[in-house]
Amino acid sequence: TPLAARRAPPICRCMTDAAAPPRAAALLARLARLDPLKRILAAETADRPPVQARRERRLALLWGALCHGTFGLAALSMLLGLGAGMQLGLGVVPQPWAWAANALLLAQFPLGHSILLTRGGNRVLARLAPGDEATGRTLATSTYALIASLQLIALFWLWTPSGVVWWQASGGWLALVLAAYAAAWAFLAKASWDAGAEVQSGLLGWLSLYRGARPAFPPMPTRGTFRAMRHPIYLAFALVTWAVPVWTPDQLFAAAALTAYCALGPRLKERRLDRLFGDAWRAYRAKTPFWSLRPSPR
Repeated sequence: TPLAARRAPPICRCMTDAAAPPRAAALLARLARLDPLKRILAAETADRPPVQARRERRLALLWGALCHGTFGLAALSMLLGLGAGMQLGLGVVPQPWAWAANALLLAQFPLGHSILLTRGGNRVLARLAPGDEATGRTLATSTYALIASLQLIALFWLWTPSGVVWWQASGGWLALVLAAYAAAWAFLAKASWDAGAEVQSGLLGWLSLYRGARPAFPPMPTRGTFRAMRHPIYLAFALVTWAVPVWTPDQLFAAAALTAYCALGPRLKERRLDRLFGDAWRAYRAKTPFWSLRPSPR
């Protein structure tokens, strides 16, 4: 309706009654009330020449499609790869070199993930996207999510399986383990949402470029799962690697390596958080445990 069109946020106003069914416009309006989109849409936009605006919007949509398509494929690869005990990989490296190749695949994810979060890594991200450096800085979070997704795809599909199966759940055990596996994934999804879904998924970068605004990062996360612990994403990621229905030497190797990263990686992240948020981070750190399943006092 005209009233709904007036109330719709900027990204939805392009879909008026003449351009889209009322139900589609209403759905977009409801989506825009979610916190991640609300924060992005609240950022002030800058005036752009029409030619530049069209060019940047096309690039934003292309980068967004690449980012989210790759993100979805990476999540599916991780879901299936871990669920099959790391036996779905297409690697063909002969033994004993296969274990060295698999170790390199495991190492490239945490190393790349951490290096790109440094100041030097941020400069690299700004140069990897098409366009000038300002465009690259705006797209940096989307580029980071795209690279991290490619790393996960490489880990699970280039892995050389051993072919050895120690244990495979069946019957009642299968139902129990699958329930635990689903719960671990749900925990990971909730923690990622609490941390700022627009950053975790790469939405922030390309949608900010589409609107012609500077990326508006979410505040320091302290709500939801972050009330109970400082690093719920890392804990959830580690749990996902252990709550699996098939156990193989490959699975044990991957779970141990990725859990070690989840225990050590946050130490580097905390230095960055201290630099970004200062006293607010230190006060939050003093009252919130590193990993815990109990809620901290208000």
